[in-house]
Amino acid sequence: MFDDKPEVVIPPGLDEMEPGPVLAGFLSSIDVSQASGHDQIVVLRAHQRMASFYAAQVYEDMAAVSDSLHELDDDPGLATEAAAAEIRAALRLTRRTADSELSLALDLRRRLPRVWKLLATGDIDVRRARVMIHSTGHLPIGAAQEVVERVIDDAPRLTTGQLTARLRRLCIDVNAQDAEDRYREAISDRRIVTEPTPEGTAHLMGLDLPPHRLAAAMRRINQLARSLRSDNESRSMDQLRADVLLDLLNGSSNRIPARGAGGTVDIHVDLDTLTRLADHAGELAGYGPVIADIARQVADDQPEAEWRFSVTESDTGRVLHRGITRRRPTAGQRRQVEMRNPSCVFPGCRMPAADCDLDHRVPYAEGGPTISSNLAPLCRHDHGIRHRAGWIHHPLPDGDHRWITKLGHTYTTSGTPP
Repeated sequence: MFDDKPEVVIPPGLDEMEPGPVLAGFLSSIDVSQASGHDQIVVLRAHQRMASFYAAQVYEDMAAVSDSLHELDDDPGLATEAAAAEIRAALRLTRRTADSELSLALDLRRRLPRVWKLLATGDIDVRRARVMIHSTGHLPIGAAQEVVERVIDDAPRLTTGQLTARLRRLCIDVNAQDAEDRYREAISDRRIVTEPTPEGTAHLMGLDLPPHRLAAAMRRINQLARSLRSDNESRSMDQLRADVLLDLLNGSSNRIPARGAGGTVDIHVDLDTLTRLADHAGELAGYGPVIADIARQVADDQPEAEWRFSVTESDTGRVLHRGITRRRPTAGQRRQVEMRNPSCVFPGCRMPAADCDLDHRVPYAEGGPTISSNLAPLCRHDHGIRHRAGWIHHPLPDGDHRWITKLGHTYTTSGTPP
C-alpha cells in the first residue's frame, strides 16, 4: 500500500529567512496540514516573520500619510488629526483605534526607529514593539532610545512579560529621580475600586498600591489558601484565595488556621544600591523592578515577613551573597532551590519560586533522589505540562535550563529571570 499524500519539503532555515517575496513564495507553496508536527512549528515561525514584516510596512504607510498631510497644513495638530481621519476611513477603524495606531506608527518611525527596523526584519512581532513603545513613552526621546539600545538585542527571545520587566528596570536605572517622582505621585492616588459584572458578581481592585506591600499580602493569601487544602476541600486555589481575602477583610479570620503570621518577601538588589552608592532598581519576586528606595526600605514595612535576599555585583550581576532572615525555620532544600532559581524555570514563566512546586527532574517514582540538585521550581501549570506533554528538562552547568518539547524543538532558559 502506498501513501498518496504529497511529501512536504520544508527548506532548511525557513523560519530564519529574511521576510519578503522569497519567503512569501516558499510559504504559499506549503500545505501546513501535511507537514510534520516539528515542521509545523517552523512554518508558524516563518509566517510570524512575514506578519511582522507586513505590519512594519503598514505602520510605515501610516507615517507617510501623516507626513504628506503635514506638508499640506501648517498646523501640526490638525495635520495629525486629519491623518488619523484618513486612516480611520480607509481601514474602517474606530476613531480611538485610528488615533492609537497612528500614534504607534509615528513612534516607530520617528521616536524609536530601531524598534521599527526589528519589526520589519521579522525579529519581533507587534506585541513586543508595543511593549517597547509604551514602556518608554514617559521618557525623553534620548533616554528612550538609550533604554531600547540596551534591550534590543535580547528582545526577540523575551516574552512580553519578561520584556516589560526588563524595560521597567532600565527606565528606573536611566532616570532614577524621575522614576521615584512618578512612583510618589502614583502612590498618592492609591485607592480601592469596586465594579459590578454582568453576571451579578463584583470585582474588587486595589489601584496604585505599594508593590512590596502587595507582594507580601499576596504571599500571605497564598500561604493561607494552601493551608486550607485537604482531601475534603472541593474549592480550587483561585476560589480559596478569594475566600481568604474576603474572610480577612470581613473579620472572619477565625475560619482560617492561625499559622504562619508573616508572609515571605523575596528581593534582589545590587551592592551599590544597598550601600546607597547608586539608585539601581531592585527586583521584587512576583512583581518585577522597584525603585531603589523601595528596595532599601521595604523591610521597615514588613518586620514579620520572611526575607530571602540576593546581593549582586553592580557591574556584572554576579551574586555576592544569598541569605535568609526568618521568624520561623523553613525547609532547607526548598530554601536552597528557591535561592538558586527565584522563579519558575519553564520557558517564559515568571511565577515566583516560593509559589511553585519543586519538580524532580528525574521523577521520584523512577528513583530520582529528593536532593536540591534534582529539584527545580515549576509553577503548577508548567509542572503539569512538563510531565503530561512529555517535555524533557536538562539543567546546564552554567545554571541555565534546556528544554526539549514533544515536537523536538529546543529552548534554553536562564536560571534567573531576565
